[in-house]
Amino acid sequence: MTNWHGVWAIYRFEMARALRTLWQSLVTPVLTTSLYFIVFGGAIGSRMQSVDGVDYGSFIVPGLIMLSLLTQSIANASFGIYFPKFSGTIYELLSAPVSPFELVLGYVGAAATKSVALGLIILATAALFVPLRIEHPVAMIGFLLLTSVTFSLFGFIIGIWANGFEQLQIVPALLVTPLTFLGGAFYSIDMLAEPWRTVSLFNPVVYLVSGFRWSFFGQGDVAVEISLAATALFLLLCLGAVAWIFRTGWRLKN
Repeated sequence: MTNWHGVWAIYRFEMARALRTLWQSLVTPVLTTSLYFIVFGGAIGSRMQSVDGVDYGSFIVPGLIMLSLLTQSIANASFGIYFPKFSGTIYELLSAPVSPFELVLGYVGAAATKSVALGLIILATAALFVPLRIEHPVAMIGFLLLTSVTFSLFGFIIGIWANGFEQLQIVPALLVTPLTFLGGAFYSIDMLAEPWRTVSLFNPVVYLVSGFRWSFFGQGDVAVEISLAATALFLLLCLGAVAWIFRTGWRLKN
């Protein structure tokens, strides 16, 4: 039977931490997104009127949301589980009457909640700058939830793997952010010449951005079914990795 009191305690603690660092958790990403609109939407948008029939300012909205979603999901979940390791309280969590599933549910649920809230706030911010249309709102919410949960799990794994704050930052800084910029967040990969378009298809972020953009405009760089399958596959890989970590105690009990 699930210990919902334990899950709620972890969830509430993590959400309270976000409220204590509201400027870093919410205001900074929104300001950064606004700057992206000013720079990309103003400078580039004045020269590139549309992409696939969509106004350029509107076209970059899904990519900007996805960029914030990926980085914040990883950051929230990785720091959430790393700090107990850093402070030594991880042993109290492991000895508490809370199962690994409940532990992951609390931390990942809180990180995903914060990421979804941030994504919706950025979406509302974007509506102040450019006209928006969402052709498939249910699919948009679905991709938002699926991506947040998946990359919160990925961040949870990074938080367990990291042995210091430097390692905690290295994956988002050197892997996730560059892949997002090269994943069609600000352009369509159809604009690339071969062989770079084919090379881009090996970037997993392409499928996330494409599926999310499809929910807005009804079109993407790859079929929405492929985007959904790629995201679900990464979710399953993360779940398998988390299960293995708790089964072996890797970086938790040693």
